[in-house]
Amino acid sequence: MLPDDVLVEIFNSYVKTYCHWYIRQNAWHALVLVCRRWRYLVFASPRSLNLRLDYSGYGPMSEMPDAWPVLPVILVSGIHQHPISGQRWDNMVSALESEHYNRICEINIFRITESRWERFVAAMQKSFPELTSLDVGAEFWDMDWVPVLPDSFLGRSAPRLRTLRLTSIPFPSMPKLLLSANGLVILTLWDIPDSGYISPDAMATALSVMTTLESLDVQFRSPRSRPDPANRPLPPPTRFVLPALTHLIFQGVYEYLEDLLARIDAPALYKLITIFFMDLNFDLPQLHRLIGHAEEFKAFDHAEVLVLNRSIELSLYSNTGVVDHRSQLDLEIICDELDWQIWSLAQVCRSSFPLISALEELEIREDHDVISVHWQVVMENARWLELLEPFTALKNLYLTDEITRRVCGALQELSGERATEVLPTLRNLFVDVDGFQSLEHTEEVIRPFVAARQLSGHPVAIDRWRR
Repeated sequence: MLPDDVLVEIFNSYVKTYCHWYIRQNAWHALVLVCRRWRYLVFASPRSLNLRLDYSGYGPMSEMPDAWPVLPVILVSGIHQHPISGQRWDNMVSALESEHYNRICEINIFRITESRWERFVAAMQKSFPELTSLDVGAEFWDMDWVPVLPDSFLGRSAPRLRTLRLTSIPFPSMPKLLLSANGLVILTLWDIPDSGYISPDAMATALSVMTTLESLDVQFRSPRSRPDPANRPLPPPTRFVLPALTHLIFQGVYEYLEDLLARIDAPALYKLITIFFMDLNFDLPQLHRLIGHAEEFKAFDHAEVLVLNRSIELSLYSNTGVVDHRSQLDLEIICDELDWQIWSLAQVCRSSFPLISALEELEIREDHDVISVHWQVVMENARWLELLEPFTALKNLYLTDEITRRVCGALQELSGERATEVLPTLRNLFVDVDGFQSLEHTEEVIRPFVAARQLSGHPVAIDRWRR
């Protein structure tokens, strides 16, 4: 009883819903099997329904059902965790080599092994006229083998490419290819080996033409991907704008990100995740500028510090619901030792980090999987005080069990004027004690601090944190 255009709109909603799943299921197949009218409407609307044929290598591509119309093809090998079988792999590469290659619009092939790499690269030496998405990953368990994409990859041109994801694959000539892919929306480079280093200047040059880029994710494998101080050019007098960039994820040394950010601006940014390798000196003026200019971050009022076995994380967000749930600001420092974790994060927070001095709530907690040896480190109480000092507007402080013992041990040393210099606006201390110590014991440990705050006219109440 519904008109054709209404049915097509319903079909479109259905297909879009299933395309959000990473492993596609040719969702529209179910529609064409209902009745002749639905079949006619679906095949008459290939563009509005964005019809695609998923091909996973089960049988030669030439044997795909003749009943399906000529549609763009998606090559998908399956999930990242498992390499595909030998026969499926042969069929997938044969599809790249066949006359049907000009119908391929997406390529998703993961865990490519050394023995399969040469044939795959040979099949990818030409331009794919319909290719809009390329997601390729090498076998990351084999650290002794590093694959390389040659300069001739994709025929040196990818004008229709919208999504590019490479995992564990160096591509020295990638900046040149990116200059031809100025319609790119998503660029993801995961686990970049040391041999895949691309200078911040070359990366910035490639990004300068990407006015449609929405997501940039660059993650280096090790801290050896560090810019050479002698060859670091001065930042240009003006930055170019990435007007569509909303997501930025980076893992590497802080100098690389600083050099990159010195060349770009992203006014629409609302998701920022930075993962730094441990360093003795974090100097982050460009990162601070980027955060300070992002309107989405200015309403954040809550911070969370998470202590892990091999890293420490700082997350900022809003507890009031004012900020869109999409907004995210995370900073992680990779480091094994607890004292260096706290010291490095304190260094980042106290060096003019935007938003920190205006936050009203802070949680400091340890991950459930943190091993007990981690807490056997003998650490100066001053380390914890250095971490807390930048939070000058803090009203509520939340601590988990082991963190409570450490932080309260540091606070009890404060007396006189010093008791109000650290966390001067603190009103409530919430502790989550579970077996290690009682609330009464915590109150006893921190009594000197509480007494000093009471005398100064800035009382602090202690209560149990009921999460």
